[in-house]
Amino acid sequence: MYAAIRDGVLLHAGYESIAEGLADLGLEGIELDVARDLTVAAVDPSAGPARLSLVTDEGLAAMKSQCEATGTRICGFLMANNFGVEDLGGEIAWVVAAAKAADALGADAVRIDAIMHGERDLPLEKRQDIFFGAMARILEKSADWDTQFGIENHGYQGNDPAFLKGIFERAGDPRLGLTMDTGNFYWAGHPISRVYEILEELAPHAKHTHVKNIQYPADLRDTKRELGWEYGKYVSPIPDGDIDHGKVVGFLKAAGYTGDFTIEDESLGKYAEGEERLSVIRRDAEYVKGIV
Repeated sequence: MYAAIRDGVLLHAGYESIAEGLADLGLEGIELDVARDLTVAAVDPSAGPARLSLVTDEGLAAMKSQCEATGTRICGFLMANNFGVEDLGGEIAWVVAAAKAADALGADAVRIDAIMHGERDLPLEKRQDIFFGAMARILEKSADWDTQFGIENHGYQGNDPAFLKGIFERAGDPRLGLTMDTGNFYWAGHPISRVYEILEELAPHAKHTHVKNIQYPADLRDTKRELGWEYGKYVSPIPDGDIDHGKVVGFLKAAGYTGDFTIEDESLGKYAEGEERLSVIRRDAEYVKGIV
């Protein structure tokens, strides 16, 4: 396993560029947020445009060159897809185009969002039908590539283990699995003991990760809470929260996972810009590097 970070988190921490942030933190991997126009942030904007296209030869060549020059590994492409939209074909085409670029650049995985418009108004089986129908088309269209896909446990249905397991059981394709967000099951209200059970159970499906933490009052940690309860108040730097990430790394390693452990500290907004925020992210990075 290796330590990585989301590009948005890195820039929110205060770094001027991905290259600067990775060098300061001593990290190898970066997750790039893919825009609707299929562009991503340049690793080193001093070498050219601030954003690079994933669908032109020039953009792909520039990204590959910048990664090689800076020793950067693309651990994933972040997609904010929505399989509950009217133009489902457009969503599928967008994900497939990113998957093609991921294969060309040797990116580890494409993160698939579990959030779907109207998900709370439909029964579980219907939601699984819609979601898997979209993923089946994506898997078929990307069959010639090595790209892996990780559905993130994100939002209402994504943090329902039954929803995720149902998708994995239907797939029958080893390229489809989980973007394991280590904090989201806890965010969703599962007691901490249940969080560990879920993470261990799903670890064999992991293709990619997001790492965050929450520090709830001691008397609430092993109780059932409402979805997202007081998250903004209790979200914390990764080393300070209730989730023991050394234990989570153990689950992943036992399952044979060798990929990224990607920092997604959503507590940064609670700290002042400048050295205070940088201090938090540097401590995150040292902690994550130490446990992987």
